[in-house]
Amino acid sequence: MRYLPVFLDLRTGPILLIGAGELVRAKLRLLLSAGARIRWYAIDGDHELGGVTREQAARIERGAGDPLAADLSGVIAVLCAGAGDLGPAMAARARAVGLPVNVMDDLVHSSFIFPAIVDRGDVVVAIGTGGSSPVLARRIREQIEALLPARIGDLANFIGRFRKTFNTRIAQFPLRRRFWERVVDGPIGALVLAGREAEAEYELTGIVDPSRYAGAQAAGAEGRVTLVGAGPGDPDLLTIKALRALQDADVVFYDELVTPEILDRIRRDASLVPVGRRVGKPGIGQDAINTLLIEAAQAGQRAVRLKGGDPFVFGRGGEEVQALRDAGVAYSVIPGISAGLGAAAQFEVPLTYRHEALRITFLTAHKAKDADTVDWSTLTDVKMTVVVYMGMTAAPSVLAGLLKAGRSPQTPVGVFARATRPDAKAAVGTLSELPVLVEQVDGGPAILIIGDVVAHSAPWRETQLQQLLMQVAAE
Repeated sequence: MRYLPVFLDLRTGPILLIGAGELVRAKLRLLLSAGARIRWYAIDGDHELGGVTREQAARIERGAGDPLAADLSGVIAVLCAGAGDLGPAMAARARAVGLPVNVMDDLVHSSFIFPAIVDRGDVVVAIGTGGSSPVLARRIREQIEALLPARIGDLANFIGRFRKTFNTRIAQFPLRRRFWERVVDGPIGALVLAGREAEAEYELTGIVDPSRYAGAQAAGAEGRVTLVGAGPGDPDLLTIKALRALQDADVVFYDELVTPEILDRIRRDASLVPVGRRVGKPGIGQDAINTLLIEAAQAGQRAVRLKGGDPFVFGRGGEEVQALRDAGVAYSVIPGISAGLGAAAQFEVPLTYRHEALRITFLTAHKAKDADTVDWSTLTDVKMTVVVYMGMTAAPSVLAGLLKAGRSPQTPVGVFARATRPDAKAAVGTLSELPVLVEQVDGGPAILIIGDVVAHSAPWRETQLQQLLMQVAAE
C-alpha cells in the first residue's frame, strides 16, 4: 500500500485550487459538497460556475494575479491542474511549507491523490488504485454502491446521536462493542435502514439495562424475518435490497415459482426450505409456513420468506405480516416486480394507454371456482385493462364470465408465460380464442392480459406482420 487513506476535515481551512476547465470545476463541486472553503485561481480568468448553490458560491474566494504568489496562510491543501510548468512549480512551493498537494494526472509531483468515492452521508468509502487506473476505481465504486444500503449513512448518524449516552451507561468496553453490534445487526438497525427511524429510536431508548441487552447477544442473537419479492424470474430484476437480504440470510423459505437462478444468489451456507405448492399437489399450508417463520426468528435466525413476484400482490404477504406481528417477531418487507408488470414490460404491453386504457384491474383465478366468484360485470369497460394471475386453468371460466357480462369476443387478449425467463412465450389473439391461446404457451406460470392495449404489444405486431406476409404470398 503506497497511499494511506486519510479523511481530511475540509472545514478546518481553505483549499487552494489552481486551474481552469471542466475537470477543475468538477473538483470544485466535489470539494464544495464536502463543505470546503476554496481559494480559486482560474488561470484563464473564467470564474463562472455551474451547478453550484448560492450557499456554496459564498465559500469561494476568487484569486487574481500569479498563482505561484498566492497566499498560503491557513491553507490545508493545494490542488492544481498540471498544465505546463505550473503544476510542478506549485507542487514544489507547497511541499516547501509542508502542505499536501495534488497535481492532476501527475503522480510524480503529487503527495496525495483523489479516490473514487461512495458517499452515504456519514458513511464514506474511498477506493484507490494508486493512481494507475481511475476507470477501474470507478467500476469498483459502482459495485460497492450496489452493495451498501441507501440509508447506511442514516444508521451511522443514528448511532452517533446515542453513542455517548449509552457508552457512559456501559462500563466494560467488550460489552459496549457487543451492544452496538446488536443494535446494528438486529431489529433496531433494520428499522433505521427501512426508513422507520422514529420506531428505532423508541426501541433503543426503551432499553432499560444496556449491559444486559449486550450480554444477551452472547447467549443468542435476536432473529427477524424479511419478506422478499423475487420478481417474475429473471435474477437481474432482483432489487439491490433483495440481494443483500439473500446474502444475509440464515434460512430461506421459498415458493415454487422462485427460479433456480434466483436461488443461486442466496448465501451458500444458508438453509433452503421449499414451502411452495405445485399445481395439483397439496402444499404445507399457510398456517404451517407462518409457524416456520416464527420459529426461525425465535431461534435467533435471520429468515427470508422468498416469494415469486411481489409479497403483497397475491402472495399472502399480508397474512404472514399479521402472524409475525401477533407473535412479536421483527420483520421487514422488500418489494419485487410483480409478474404482471414483468410480462407487460417484456412483451411491450402498455397496461395503460392515453385515451384507450385508463384503468387496470388485477385479479386471481387459480381455479374455475375462483373465476365464478368474480363480478365480471364490473370488468366490461373497454378502457379497463384486466390482468389475471394464475388464470390458465380457469381460462374457460374467465372467457365465459366476460362474454356473459358483455365484453366483446373480439377484445385483444394475450397469454404471457414464464415472463422474463429464457423460455418466455406469448400467444395473442381475441377473447374468444383464450382457451386455445393458453394451450399454445406450453405451460405456466402465465399472466392473462385482456384489453385493447394488447394490440400495441410486440407479439401482436409480429402476428399481424406474419398474417400480412402470408396474404401477400397467397396472392
